[in-house]
Amino acid sequence: MNQRTKIFFALVVVLLVVGGAALFFFDNTKRSRAAEYNPQVNPADFTTEITNKYFALPVGKKLTYETTEQGRVTERIEIEILQETMTIEGVETAVYLDKEYKNGQLVEETRDYLAQHKNGDVWYFGEDVNNYWNGMLMNHSGSFLHGKDGAKAGIWMKAEQRVGDSYKQEFYVGHAEDIRDTVATGETVTTKSGTYTDCVKVYDWTPLEKNAREHKYHCPEVGALVLTEDLQTGSRSELVNVVQP
Repeated sequence: MNQRTKIFFALVVVLLVVGGAALFFFDNTKRSRAAEYNPQVNPADFTTEITNKYFALPVGKKLTYETTEQGRVTERIEIEILQETMTIEGVETAVYLDKEYKNGQLVEETRDYLAQHKNGDVWYFGEDVNNYWNGMLMNHSGSFLHGKDGAKAGIWMKAEQRVGDSYKQEFYVGHAEDIRDTVATGETVTTKSGTYTDCVKVYDWTPLEKNAREHKYHCPEVGALVLTEDLQTGSRSELVNVVQP
């Protein structure tokens, strides 16, 4: 073996060692972060009857949101609470079907799994995601289920709103780490569908995406989100229609 070959193999060994150490460090960090968050989930404490005043989800409820730019609807979101349920780690959850259209074309279809704790908090147990491109199913990026591959449930909406509260909505290290902070209560919000009072204003963000920052307003008059403000682009997604069962 000549000198050049020896150097080459030495470099390969060094790279393998460094790469292995980095992978070991990343895996340990991931395990450590996952261990820090350990929500206690007792299936007997949950129900599919979601009556949270800021986020009520009776079967058959339908919500439509639109984002308008320069007089043209660029994004449309259609939500429906389905009759069916999904059991995850012993917890029966309601199915929240969310379809997102951009420029009239379906780009994402998500089935979110939600249940209400006996204290009124609405918990999020995962989602199955279909991502589309030009009408074709591309992947399922963003999907996670509580109890699978280290993923853990979080709280989607608390029953009692206190300014300064911060809580995880989901926790799947490196994939789904949305966090919600309560910013204000008693807010009045005006959208195309009307003026709403006594709303809670929250700040949604994730450490996984620097530019994913939003203010959202949930209002008890409709038991739903009525306005989302994208803090990066300045765009507004407004509730334009609600159908109560």
